[in-house]
Amino acid sequence: MRHIAPVSRRAARRRCNASAIQPNKTVSRSPLSGKLLEFKYILEDKWHRASSSFRQQLGVSSPEQRKKRRLATGAREDINMLDKAPNGKVSDLLNALDRALSAGEVERAVDLFQADCYWRDLVTFTWNIKTMEGKEQVRDMLKARLADTKPSNWKIADGEDASEADGITESWIQFETDIARGFGHMRLKDGRIWTLLTTMSELKGHEEAVGFDRPMGAKHGAERNRTTWKEDREAEAQELGYSRQPYCVIVGGGQGGIALGARLRQLNVPTIIIEKNERPGDSWRKRYKSLCLHDPVWYDHLPYLSFPRNWPVFSPKDKIGDWLEMYTKVMELNYWGSTECKKASYDEKSREWTVVVQRDGKEIVLRPKQLVLATGMSAKPNMPKFEGMDIFKGDQHHSSRHPGPDKYKNKKAVVIGSNNSAHDICAALWEAGADVTMVQRSTTHVVRSDSLMELGLAALYSEQAVQSGMTTAKADLIFASLPYKILHEFQIPVYNAIRERDADYYKRLEKAGFLLDYGDDDSGLFMKYLRRGSGYYIDVGASELVANGSIKLKSGVDVKKLTEHSVILSDGTELPADLVVYATGYGSMNGWAADLISKEVADKVGKVWGLGSNTTKDPGPWEGEQRNMWKPTQQEALWFHGGNLHQSRHYSQFLSLQLKARMEGIPTPVYSLQKVHHVS
Repeated sequence: MRHIAPVSRRAARRRCNASAIQPNKTVSRSPLSGKLLEFKYILEDKWHRASSSFRQQLGVSSPEQRKKRRLATGAREDINMLDKAPNGKVSDLLNALDRALSAGEVERAVDLFQADCYWRDLVTFTWNIKTMEGKEQVRDMLKARLADTKPSNWKIADGEDASEADGITESWIQFETDIARGFGHMRLKDGRIWTLLTTMSELKGHEEAVGFDRPMGAKHGAERNRTTWKEDREAEAQELGYSRQPYCVIVGGGQGGIALGARLRQLNVPTIIIEKNERPGDSWRKRYKSLCLHDPVWYDHLPYLSFPRNWPVFSPKDKIGDWLEMYTKVMELNYWGSTECKKASYDEKSREWTVVVQRDGKEIVLRPKQLVLATGMSAKPNMPKFEGMDIFKGDQHHSSRHPGPDKYKNKKAVVIGSNNSAHDICAALWEAGADVTMVQRSTTHVVRSDSLMELGLAALYSEQAVQSGMTTAKADLIFASLPYKILHEFQIPVYNAIRERDADYYKRLEKAGFLLDYGDDDSGLFMKYLRRGSGYYIDVGASELVANGSIKLKSGVDVKKLTEHSVILSDGTELPADLVVYATGYGSMNGWAADLISKEVADKVGKVWGLGSNTTKDPGPWEGEQRNMWKPTQQEALWFHGGNLHQSRHYSQFLSLQLKARMEGIPTPVYSLQKVHHVS
C-alpha cells in the first residue's frame, strides 16, 4: 500500500474539493479512447479532412517548415511541440499560454490559437456563456477581460493524460482565475489551439461544503434548548418568504427549477421555488398516461444524486415524478407547491424584485434580488385559432392538457401535429381503441430510438460508455466543448449513418404519405432541438402504426375550420371527430415574462432559445449560443433556465455560480451581453 503522508484539514479539503470539481479521477486515458469508437470515428474523420486545409491556411506543410516558424513576440520560442509526446505538447502550450496571460501580453496569447479557432467560455472569463469564434474575437475578449480575470496555473488536469489521433492533440485542463477555479478541455491542431473550453468549477472562498467540509449533522455535546435538524428545517420554512426574504425566487418547479434550487442550496443562496402544482413532479404526473422520457437514463441524471443502477432506461412519467419529489425533499429545497405567481416587477433604484404570489388562499409579496423563470420550453402552449372552434361539440384541448385515452374508446380522434406529443397521443389513443387520424401540416424529422441511442448517444451516454470509464460530468463537458458553429458538421455523419441503416424504415413511412426531413442541413434531431426546440419525433413505436395504417394520416394539409362534429382540412377533406387534440407546440419562454412582468420587459429581453442559425424557426443573425438561456439578459436580475434534464443538470452549475457571485458582492462585469434581434 502506498504510504500517505499526514495532511492538514485545509490541505485535505483542497484535495477533496479539487477531486469533486473535476469530472473524473479514475480514468487517465483520453475521453475519446477505448470503447468510445462511434464518437471517436466521427471526430477523427472530421479532423482528418480538415487537417490539410488548416495547414494550408497556416502556410505550413512539413515539420521542418514548422520548426523554422517563430512568433515575433516569442510566445513559442524554442518550442517544437509537433515533435513531442501529447503530454509534452499540451504542457508546452499551456506553459506558453500561462506566461503570455500572466504578463498581460494579449498578442502572444492570441498567436497560440489557430486562425479558425473557438474558445467557449462558461462564466470564468466573461461572466457570460459566450463562444469566441476566430482569433479576432479571442483578442477582443482578452483585451477586455484579462486584467480583471488574472488567469494562472494552467496545466493538464490532475490525474489526466493528453491523447493524440490524426493530428489532433486533446486534453482535460485546469486553471485558476483571481476569484475562481476552472476546468476545461482543449484540442490542438498543428501545435495551436483549435477548440478551448473553459468552465467555472467553484468560487474561491465560497466552495460547496463537501468532503472534509461536509456538515456534521449531529450536534455532539450537551446544550440547553438546542434544536434538531427537523426543527431547524421547520423554522427555515416558517421564516423564509415571511420574516426573511429569499435572495432568489425561481418560478417553475419542474426539473429545471429543482436542479437549480439544489445547486443554490449547496451554495447557501436563500431560494424559494414557486410551483402552481401541489407536489414536485406533478408537471409529469398530470400529462397523458403513456408519457415516458425519450432520452435514456444516462443522459438524465440530476445534480449530486444519480439514478440507481437499476433505474429503467426510459423513465415513465409517474416514476420520474416520484423521483423529483424525493429529490426535492432530500436536497432540502424550499419548494412552495400549490402557489401561483401572479405578477412581478423590478425596481431599478433598489435593484429588487416585487413578486406577488397566491399561497394557501393568501397573497404574499416576495422581494428577491434575483428572479429566475424556469417555466420550461413546454410551459407556454401554442393554441391555434381555427374557425369553428367555438361551435365544436366534442372535446378539444392542447396536448399539454390531454388527460389520456381511456374515455375515447370507439371514438373518432383527430390529432393536429406530427411531433413527439402527437405521435405519443396517437399511439395511446389507438391502443385504447379509438379511431385516430394524425394531421401532418409540415415535415417532421423522425429517428428510431434504438438508432439514436446506438449511433448518436452511445459514446457518451450509455452503459457501454459508463463501463469504459465515461462519467456524466465528462460527457457533458465533451458535448459542451464542441462549438455550436461547427457542431452540425459532427452531427451530419451521425444522421447519414442512421438514414443508411434505417433506409427501409424511412421508405415505409414515405409510402404511407408521411413527410420526412432531416433538418435544414441534414444535421438531424439534436441541431433541430437546439435551433428551434421542435420538429422531430424519437420513435418509440408510433411510426410503425403510421406506416401500417393503424394511425390514419393526412399530410401536407392544414386545418380550414371545425364544424360541430368534424374537422375540415384545406384540401376539402372532412374528418368526423369526437376529440381534437392540438399538438401544436409551445411558444418562446419570454411569453412568460410578458404574462408575469410586462410585454415591455419581454420585448427588452427578446426571443428565448435558438442559435440564430438562419434555419427554419431559428432566424439569424448568428448568436453563437442559446438565446438568453442560463446567462445575463438585457433585463437586469432576470434569468431563464430550462431545457431537457441534461441541460438542466449541466447549465444549472453555471447559473448558480453567477447568482452566488452576485449575492456575495463579487464583481461580475458581463462581457458581450447578448443583443436583441427578435422579440418572439
